[in-house]
Amino acid sequence: MAVDHYENFPVASLLLPRALREAVRDIYRFARTADDIADEGDATPQQRLEALAEFRRGLDILDGCSPTDLPLPHPEIFVPLGGTMARHGLPSSLFRDLLSAFEQDVVKQRYETDTELFEYCRHSADPVGRLLLILYERDEPDNRAFSDAICTGLQLTNFWQDVALDWHKDRVYLPRDKRRRHGVPEDWIGRCAEAGRLLNTGSDAAVAQAWHNLMIEQVKQARELLLRGHPLTRRLPRRAGFELRLVIQGGLLILERLEQLHYDVFQRRPVLRTMDWPRMALRALFK
Repeated sequence: MAVDHYENFPVASLLLPRALREAVRDIYRFARTADDIADEGDATPQQRLEALAEFRRGLDILDGCSPTDLPLPHPEIFVPLGGTMARHGLPSSLFRDLLSAFEQDVVKQRYETDTELFEYCRHSADPVGRLLLILYERDEPDNRAFSDAICTGLQLTNFWQDVALDWHKDRVYLPRDKRRRHGVPEDWIGRCAEAGRLLNTGSDAAVAQAWHNLMIEQVKQARELLLRGHPLTRRLPRRAGFELRLVIQGGLLILERLEQLHYDVFQRRPVLRTMDWPRMALRALFK
């Protein structure tokens, strides 16, 4: 199973308690497969929505019946997931939230405001943290608020590093009102994505500066969210807290890379490298 394919999951981590690894794998398998239905391959939007509807049917069955009594879609996913949900008291509402985000990805490609974008993150990212809080028996209101901030911050970080990739999927997550306020036309983003570099000469120079100012704002927003949620790392069991600090440091390092690239995400996508892990581990130990 690809550990880095669904960015908010610490899948198969050595730091995960052995007793929780199976549960996290079951949750991950559900989310990864449903996300791939929404994103991958050549299916039509209608076919994607129909396939995701089968996942909703699977949750309906788990909510009302034993998974061994009725035929389930994707039994390799829903049979173990049903056991995990029962053992750990995981509510189906959080899985339904994830499905609603995947469905939204099929039909919605632009966001008008932060309010719209954050509502999307509430379904696409925040349920992951809330499920893990339940597994770690730390599901409390304050902890949920910290977790939501971290998960939304990670989701935004992923959006800003993937502007060019998302363009080729006909998606723009940068809110339209902010793009207008800064003076960054959507067609300029498209031309940069197609050129594979930030266009900053001639008549594009002013827009490139506007892009720079826009991304400063977006990176600051994501960083503030990650730092806002940091107190949660001291409220979790020791190993889980350290892993969460690593995750946060990874997000913060990606934001640093965006700044170092002067926000030219069209030419190079900022990524974490093997040599970054010691640095992240040191930061996680002392921050």
